[in-house]
Amino acid sequence: MPYEPPPYLADLTLAQIAEQVAARKLPPVEGWAPTKMGDSRMRIAADGTWFHDGDPIRREAMVRAFSGLLTRDASGEHFLVSPFEKLSIEVEDAAFIATDCAQREGGLAFFLNTDELVIAGPDHPLRAAGDAETPAIYLHVRRGCEARLNRSTYAQLAEIAIANGDDWTVSSGGETFSLLP
Repeated sequence: MPYEPPPYLADLTLAQIAEQVAARKLPPVEGWAPTKMGDSRMRIAADGTWFHDGDPIRREAMVRAFSGLLTRDASGEHFLVSPFEKLSIEVEDAAFIATDCAQREGGLAFFLNTDELVIAGPDHPLRAAGDAETPAIYLHVRRGCEARLNRSTYAQLAEIAIANGDDWTVSSGGETFSLLP
């Protein structure tokens, strides 16, 4: 079955975005108890590029498949989990990159570099980090993994915050998030 990327975020209502999010079938990683541990020899660069043995993974379908297996533990280490193996993966900054943002009907939706949609809220909070000179905004995606907002998405979110007032906060899903580190 050929892969069909989701439509552009700007063309969707919040209900359509929520429908797309619900339709994504992720592997039940939480229920797996692999016995073999190892190193995946993979790395996710700060710009979101995935590498294996130093070479970029060029097949987007492989990146999408691997991203569904990602977890991050309480110590901040990332792993690819299968029913049989738990392999470490180096992540330079965040496992995902948020590449687009839209405000719809009281919600903030984000499009990720893995063709996923995430709606910010209690289960997917935004977190401000960095400092005044180099701010960074992160969105919790799943299983401890986060997406860092790229520069243009950060600018979109800043415009939303400014349009809503002068306190540098945004709201989504009944939660309010500060954009100030």
